[in-house]
Amino acid sequence: MKPAPFHYFAPTTLDETLALLAEHSDAAKILAGGQSLVPTMNFRLASPSVLIDINRVNALAYINARDDTLAIGALTRQRALERDAHIARHAPLIAETMPFIAHPQIRNRGTLGGSLAHADPAAELPAVMVALNARLKVQSQKSERVIDARDFFLGLFMTALAPDELITEIILPPMPARAGYAFVEVARRHGDFALAGVACVIARDARGAGADARIVLLGVSGQPVDARDAAQHLIGAPLNADAIRAASEAVDAEIDPSSDLHASAEFRRHLAKVLTRRVVERAIERIRD
Repeated sequence: MKPAPFHYFAPTTLDETLALLAEHSDAAKILAGGQSLVPTMNFRLASPSVLIDINRVNALAYINARDDTLAIGALTRQRALERDAHIARHAPLIAETMPFIAHPQIRNRGTLGGSLAHADPAAELPAVMVALNARLKVQSQKSERVIDARDFFLGLFMTALAPDELITEIILPPMPARAGYAFVEVARRHGDFALAGVACVIARDARGAGADARIVLLGVSGQPVDARDAAQHLIGAPLNADAIRAASEAVDAEIDPSSDLHASAEFRRHLAKVLTRRVVERAIERIRD
């Protein structure tokens, strides 16, 4: 099938883009990598009357170390995240996750901001941003605000973005001291959407007990699941087999998987517990003083 007719704009600056969003609002869609939007338009699952192509807004593509934070422009390609030295050094969880995302041809075009705005519950990057305590800078023609990643995803393909707003930057705080990280997922074939996946960051205090822990699951609910109750089992206690087992069992109460032709809800529940155990074990093994 072919998309429904639409008006096409290709701004070259952020100001132009925000002006177009202000003018067309609900009728407009942003085209970045197009890896999700174009197929949905071809099948007429999405029929915007206005398409705003931001690929010429070069000011939105960058990876910068700023003091103790990392700032990433929303138009930064996923392949750039995979290869960048700043990412490998300051946000290794992202570098570890990138090869799980589709295939190199997709990552060459797909953008960080596009993946977050699309908010597919089986996508890796939304869960990773929550695990890293990322903050998303969003702008409209009239205002600018910063939203914590854990508050940005509201449900199935739903976000906190207003119709006239655009994600412009993702801000990553430094990893905690004495921290380990890990990402793991299960898919039918490499590059397919995950049946379930888990991102994890764990920090240890000077005495060897858990000081901070974030466990975020994907593919098991309508949005990334920040499993705070499960993570609590790893805080203030020795990071031993008992704590790992308690955390992996606790995720069951925090997820709401559904059944489809790829997997049953029961199987996704099983995967969530098994993958949580694996990812927590790996993160703890990576902790260094």
